[in-house]
Amino acid sequence: MKGTKVMKNRSRLLVIFVFAAVVMFACQAITNTPSLVISEEPPPPTLTSVTEPVTEPVLIESPVVEDTLPVIAEVTEPGSIISPEINDGILVEIYEQSNPGVVAIQVLTETGDGLGSGFVIDKEGHIITNFHVIDGVSDLEVDFPSGFKVRGEVIGTDTDSDLAVVKVDAPADELHPLPLGDSSTIKVGQTVVAIGSPFRFNGTMTTGIISSLGRTLSSLNEAPGGSFFTAGDIIQTDAAINPGNSGGPLLNLNGEVVGVNRAIETYNINSQEDPLNSGIGFAIAINTVKRVAPSLISEGSYAYPYLGISSLNEISLLQQEALDLPQATGVYVTNVTPNSPADRAGIRGGTTPTDFFNLFSGGDLIIAIDGRTTQTFSELLSYLMQEKSPEDTITFTILRNNQELEVDLILGKRP
Repeated sequence: MKGTKVMKNRSRLLVIFVFAAVVMFACQAITNTPSLVISEEPPPPTLTSVTEPVTEPVLIESPVVEDTLPVIAEVTEPGSIISPEINDGILVEIYEQSNPGVVAIQVLTETGDGLGSGFVIDKEGHIITNFHVIDGVSDLEVDFPSGFKVRGEVIGTDTDSDLAVVKVDAPADELHPLPLGDSSTIKVGQTVVAIGSPFRFNGTMTTGIISSLGRTLSSLNEAPGGSFFTAGDIIQTDAAINPGNSGGPLLNLNGEVVGVNRAIETYNINSQEDPLNSGIGFAIAINTVKRVAPSLISEGSYAYPYLGISSLNEISLLQQEALDLPQATGVYVTNVTPNSPADRAGIRGGTTPTDFFNLFSGGDLIIAIDGRTTQTFSELLSYLMQEKSPEDTITFTILRNNQELEVDLILGKRP
């Protein structure tokens, strides 16, 4: 019996020894595997279009169709938040009523083919999508959820907001316009859904929330001097947006379109080097669409108001100290374009070097526009985009040498 116990004890020791050796080897193997080494600092995120094509990876190529949705009984106010108990039913109803108005847009260009999304906005066959979805297109196909396919014609484009209008000749029963909401009423935390064609999976619906409002992105319109104008009033969302979603609708729980999916910011790519969603997506506010689309349909283009300034979007405490500003809120003017509306109104940019590279003190600090306090350039730009037009007169309240002044300015038209 004792011999048996000794053998058992030795067997256990042997098993433990072998297990420990395997663990040590595994740890060493993992440590020595180059593919698992994680750099201390990830590469900078890429602002990427979510289109599924061979176009540039800087914007999303997905248009969306707007189809008039009947009122959903459970929702009494636009953008209202639904209780969790009825979320599933509401989401199903939103999809069933909205998806018929969302289209896939297949494009052929000199550099290859691609796929985006779009949505119908009226019974005349007008479809909203992103400009970058149809940029340089030589052939354009619009695919409806019913299986109906038709060629489309681009009748209006806007590089500032990254919008385009496509016209199709389709039977009335294929055109399901989506109702347009009011993006000025949406709030951070509200549930939203995105419908589009990510990775060519047409009719895909994802959910998320409004993560932030009033973001800015670079537009596709080149400004004097070689930089690009800024697009304002951008919605940030964590709803999953991927290549192919560009141009598709972002909807509230009333089934109303509140935004047009445009881009994602991400560190991640798949094996085909397509960008992958990381929870930070951007959509063009629907109020921008409602302001721009009628002009795109009738004129083919839209005229944006123009100031002619460059500025810091936000001011850090270190920058405030370097610029000798009395506050860290407001729009600090770094540069004024010669012969621009701002230049003619006497707005000043910075001229005195500071400890920060390419940052000069002595510029005006805009603290209000038309009596409305403005804390960031994003706020100022959103106000101009939604409320003003070329030739309108605005009044800036500025701080210059720590003295408050009011300056009238006649807006121009963006070049």
